[in-house]
Amino acid sequence: MEKLALAGVDRVFLLTGYSVAMLTQSKTLVDAAKKAGVSHIVHVGVFAEWDTTDAHFVWHQMIEKYIEASGIAWTHLHPNMFMNVFTGLYIPKNFTYTTYWGDRRVGYIAPEDIAAVAAKVLFDGPARHAGQHYWLSVESLNGEEIAALMSEVTGLEIRCEDKGLEGFRQLIDSLISQGADSWYASANIDFVTQMLDGRMSYMSMVQNDLPYILGRPAKTVREYLTENKSALIASAKNLQ
Repeated sequence: MEKLALAGVDRVFLLTGYSVAMLTQSKTLVDAAKKAGVSHIVHVGVFAEWDTTDAHFVWHQMIEKYIEASGIAWTHLHPNMFMNVFTGLYIPKNFTYTTYWGDRRVGYIAPEDIAAVAAKVLFDGPARHAGQHYWLSVESLNGEEIAALMSEVTGLEIRCEDKGLEGFRQLIDSLISQGADSWYASANIDFVTQMLDGRMSYMSMVQNDLPYILGRPAKTVREYLTENKSALIASAKNLQ
């Protein structure tokens, strides 16, 4: 049945869900791609060192290795944190931008830029991109710097509040109560723990292969915030 689903498909884009089921689902897809004669898999992974111990990063890396072992030509994309957290999970409220890892910096990439890279790699195909790791971390900022940018873009006074690891645990508990996969969501607690103790300091790196692939600059955080200015203002004024 899985083979029939990929009948006539030459190239596959693999974006996993936020669930531990990503392991079984990805293996099933790769196996079906092998049977169907797919020539190229483009996989969106994580921005991580090879020996990471963060659970959900490890799962992505295990999927990468399984793809590589399949014999199918592959390309791995490694985006750092998505900029849409600024308009989603970490959108400012009550004139406050909340962070959880102190003054640590994190690199960011716009989701639409990830999509553009994936589309270009799929279009060009394995002749150009097989066996390549592309890293997508455009700009590195900490919470205070993000709050300052939000303030400049919106014209509001948005402060930064760090709630630390305990605050993040409460956030994760809330997400799980709303239906998030508990295994995947809980793995993020280890992410924040390792950010705070320095094991994941590489998350602050800027490593940006996008111009090489697309021939244009990547979107900056300021540009992303400006595009979403009205949503930021509306949320920041929300006192809930």
